[in-house]
Amino acid sequence: MKKEFGLMIFFVVLIVSVAELIGMQFISIGSTTITVLPLVFAVLLTMIFGLPVLRKGILKKVYSKNNINFSAKYLLYIMLPLMARYGADVAPRLREILSVGWVFLFQELGNVGTVLIGLPVAILIGLKREAIGATLGLGREGELAYISEKYTLDSPEGRGVLSLYLIGTLFGSIFFSIFAPVLLSVGFDYRALAMSSGVGSASMMAAASSSLVAIYPEQETTILSYAAASQLLTSFIGTYTMVFVAVPLQRFMYNFLTRRSENGKEAN
Repeated sequence: MKKEFGLMIFFVVLIVSVAELIGMQFISIGSTTITVLPLVFAVLLTMIFGLPVLRKGILKKVYSKNNINFSAKYLLYIMLPLMARYGADVAPRLREILSVGWVFLFQELGNVGTVLIGLPVAILIGLKREAIGATLGLGREGELAYISEKYTLDSPEGRGVLSLYLIGTLFGSIFFSIFAPVLLSVGFDYRALAMSSGVGSASMMAAASSSLVAIYPEQETTILSYAAASQLLTSFIGTYTMVFVAVPLQRFMYNFLTRRSENGKEAN
């Protein structure tokens, strides 16, 4: 077991090193610049090497059940340094952020959007308990922590939130790096877009804010501090919104929609 764990640590360091060597890539499509973060390359490489057809020999030991269980259990601890980084970005612009602080609170209304819109769609396409994990939020750190503690990541709910976490890491940052410049081009203020970058995902926030910085390099400090403050607020207040608003609402909607679906099948 110790040998398998050592191989996993070496593999992680290797993958991270390769991803950092690739670095942040900017792909220009017309007037839009897509930002691809090293995190995306790290996740993509890890997923490729984890395919059953390649999972042989040393890789089979790296992706052993013990290592997978360990990674799932302690995944949340690697998020803690991010919280410290957000605080460091916010502090220099704290007075300016507090002057418009009430605006940040409006974004919390969007935390229930995944339940109101995503849950009915998930059930419609055939998801069962996986829909609970997949639609509680954007499937980021807060939702991952809640679902893993309540249901464990080996449950259907855990598979739902983990799948969304990986999809968000791969495609979410690319989507946000495109979406932010597009909104900027139609007249949105860069500060408003910087505020909206903090959706609870470090990779999505970095992609969106980096795209804005590429367009307004002279406003880099303002953009990054607003984005970090928004991210910090989402991570903090969003947790309470999730527990006291999103979870009860989702439970009610899930019971109502699944009961209605079952009644419909019986009628047929």
